[in-house]
Parts: sequence; C-alpha cells; structure tokens
Amino acid sequence: MKNSLETTLCQPSSFAPFKDATGASHFPIYNTATFDLKKQNSQNGEKIYDYTRSDNPTRDTLENLFAFAENGAGAVCTHTGIASVNLLFETVLKANSTILVEADCYGGTNRLLKIYKEKYNIKVIFANFHDFNMLEHILKTKSVDLTLCESPTNPGLKIIDLAKVAKLCKKYNSLFAVDNSLATFISQKPLDLGADFSLFSTTKYISGHGAVIAGAVVAKEKEWADKLHYYSNAHGHNQNPLDVYLISLGIPSLKIRAKASSKNSIKLARFLEKQEFITKVTHPALKSHKDRKLAQKQMKIIPGVFCADFKSVELAEKFIENSKIFGEKCSFGSPDSRVEIPSKISHASFSKEELENIGITPRTVRFAIGFEDIEDLKRDLLQAIKW
Repeated sequence: MKNSLETTLCQPSSFAPFKDATGASHFPIYNTATFDLKKQNSQNGEKIYDYTRSDNPTRDTLENLFAFAENGAGAVCTHTGIASVNLLFETVLKANSTILVEADCYGGTNRLLKIYKEKYNIKVIFANFHDFNMLEHILKTKSVDLTLCESPTNPGLKIIDLAKVAKLCKKYNSLFAVDNSLATFISQKPLDLGADFSLFSTTKYISGHGAVIAGAVVAKEKEWADKLHYYSNAHGHNQNPLDVYLISLGIPSLKIRAKASSKNSIKLARFLEKQEFITKVTHPALKSHKDRKLAQKQMKIIPGVFCADFKSVELAEKFIENSKIFGEKCSFGSPDSRVEIPSKISHASFSKEELENIGITPRTVRFAIGFEDIEDLKRDLLQAIKW
C-alpha cells in the first residue's frame, strides 16, 4: 500500500540512509566534522562517510525526503535559500551561457544574476512568461541554456503555466528550473509538470518557524543530481546538521500550516478589497486575479502571500509604522503575519523601471499572513490607518 505524501512526511526518519539502532522517532543529529573510516562497514554496500561537508547522515535524511516529495532523482540541501539558486547556476551555466528569466523574480535572484553577468559574461534575458509567443521566439533564436521562473512569482504573484513553459523548453533544448518557494511541494510539483529542477528556500513555509535560513535543489534526473552534489561539495554550499534538524521539525505540519495561512490570507485580502484606502489587491485566490483558474488547477493550496496597493505612499508607510501585530519584516511562511514594501526591502535591487514592469510601486505592500485571529489582524490594520 502506498501512503499519501502527507502521511509519509510525518515519518521523516523513514528517509534515513540507515536504520537507527534505538528506533528514534527523529533521526539523530550527527553534529560532527569527521567520521572514522575504520569503524564503518562497506561490505553491505552501505554509504561511507568521511567529512560532513561532503556527506552527513542527518543531511542525507532531509535530502532523501525532498527528492521523494518532489518526485526527483536526488536533492542537495544548501546553507541559505539563495545558495540553492547559486548552486543551480554553478552547476548548469558556464562562461558566456544564456539564461532566460521571468522578469518578476526574487530580488536576491536578480542581484545574483547581475553578478554572473558582470563576472562570467552570462547573457541574461528577462521576459514576461505570460507571453508565450515571445518566449518561443527567444528560445528558438537565442540558444538558451537555462530557463528559470517562480510560480507564483514574488512579489507580483503571477501564475506561470509551468507545463506549457516546460514543453517549450524541451522543444528548444533548454533546461527548465522552477523556484517553488511560495507554493512548496505540498501544493505544487514542478518536476511532474516537466521541469528539470525544483529549488526552494526552506527558510520559509517548509521550516515554518522563521528560526533558520536554508535552501534545497531537487533534480529530475540522476545525472544532474550527482552534478549538483559534486558542485555543492566543491563550493562548500552544504547545510550543517543542526540547521537540517531545525528544518525537519516543521515538515510534518507543512500542510496544516499552509492551509491555515492560505485561509487567513484570503479572508484578509477580501476585506482589503472593500476598503476605500486600497486601490488594488493581488491574490491568486481572488476572482479579480486573472490567473485564478490556472492557480486552482496547478496548486492544491494557494499560498498565504498577497500584495495590496494603498492610495498613497504616505498611507502605506503609515500603516506599517503604526501596526501593532504586523511586523515590518522580509520573508514569509512564519507563524506571525508580516508586511513589507518590496521596493524598499526584498526588491530594493530592482530599478524603478524593473519594478514598474512587474506592477510594483512604492505604494505596494506585500502581506505574508500567519496564524493570528483574523479579526485581530483586521482591527490592527484599521487602527494603524486611523492613527
């Protein structure tokens, strides 16, 4: 009998590289730099450990879990979320390579691309992944080595038709990677939709507590999984065992947390749509969102992150300054609700023109909703505006 993903994720120790002698419910933390080769048995084909940067049983457990959850051949856990993006670039790209990127991308990814362009002469092409005619034209004429997008995008919250993009990439021999940080594998599986890589920040929904920064990359094919592991070891990107442990604590409750955040966010987004001080609310679950049907088709759970445009910059800043519950914080996926003005924090590296192209203004506030009582959130928002 094959259990559901949700059931399997409640038993993280089942992904351990070997059976723990004590039957521990949670696989032990091997917080060691080195291992004694003489005390390990390789006769039964068991993996031999020598140095934690290369391999570690605790990290192997989480990597096995991520590979299973994403239906991939292998995974690598990295010490930060952006390190997973960097590892993908280091593994796939070479000097003078071409990468095609959705224009609405994470600010850290945008900054990293500028570095690759400057240091390695990587040609970066930004495009609107809703324009499939343009996408096909670029893929057909530019010899693209890697295509990368998020879905939902952050902070614009566009929903990209991943299966359609994957089909185009395959047609023109471009590798396709999806940043799955917002949706996570509990809601959306890019590899099943045709992507070659799924990468994500485990800092956010996956760990769920805002207590650690980390990331991961999952490859569909074993050849690429092995290459990711090789480059991660060579460049020292691998996550330490203590952080692996912290990440693993949140995984069994991922679905419950994702649903709770989503439910609260939809209620608050609908509430904001009715407020006269708001000019626009962008949430993929709302009827007003043009990609709503695709979002419902492609994801099981709509993430609890959305944007709202206030009538003025002053009003947006007043709300953030005077709110008592909403912290002015970057990131998302934690129990506490938080807000930020993307143009000032997460996407400060974007030019004014780049922000305008993805529909973000200085009046735009990104909401990342947690588990508080929704009525408390509404009251806090209103009192902050009337301050």
